[in-house]
Amino acid sequence: MKDGYIDIYCERTGPEFWSEPVNAITNIAFIISAVLIIRLIRDQARSGHRDIASWVLCALIFAIGIGSWLFHTHATRWALLADVIPIGIFILLYTWYALRRFAGASALVCGAGVIMVLAVAMAVPPLTGFRGGSYVAALLAMLTIGGYLHFALSHVAGRALLAAAGVFVVSLTMRTIDEPLCAQFPLGTHFGWHIFNAVVLFIVARAMVLYGRRI
Repeated sequence: MKDGYIDIYCERTGPEFWSEPVNAITNIAFIISAVLIIRLIRDQARSGHRDIASWVLCALIFAIGIGSWLFHTHATRWALLADVIPIGIFILLYTWYALRRFAGASALVCGAGVIMVLAVAMAVPPLTGFRGGSYVAALLAMLTIGGYLHFALSHVAGRALLAAAGVFVVSLTMRTIDEPLCAQFPLGTHFGWHIFNAVVLFIVARAMVLYGRRI
């Protein structure tokens, strides 16, 4: 952090509002993802299926897009919080509902799953120096829950979560290589994180809307 603004992405050229235009604009991908999920929720509602959890997840996708937009334009500490808090809530809430609705786990098991995700997220930065501990935790959760659902339960949502994990590997790679490649590619690669992560959120939210049992 310098001169009152947070400069951690390759594209940023200064403290001005429009110093990360591509990183800012690509947040539209999250809004598109949320709109598509709204259409699915409404289709389910016409069939008599109403589910507040799906709406909450959809609202969080919207919030992720707005929060990320604020951070890539304002680049302040409050904007950083607006960026990361909705992401963290989505990861923890989705972990709970994936275990509860896809696997039929008890509340105790769901709570333990959420705690494990939190523990991994907190342990990764000090152990590895990698700042994205919550994202590593999210990837491991998708692989673990998705693998269990697919291979042990033959649940259709398992394939969706594993597919989302595959896309998330690409997404996380784009986020990670942004700074190392900055000298060769001044635009950076963080915009790819937005685009591919929006796809990930659509896949997992779609699975919850279509395959999540109402418990």
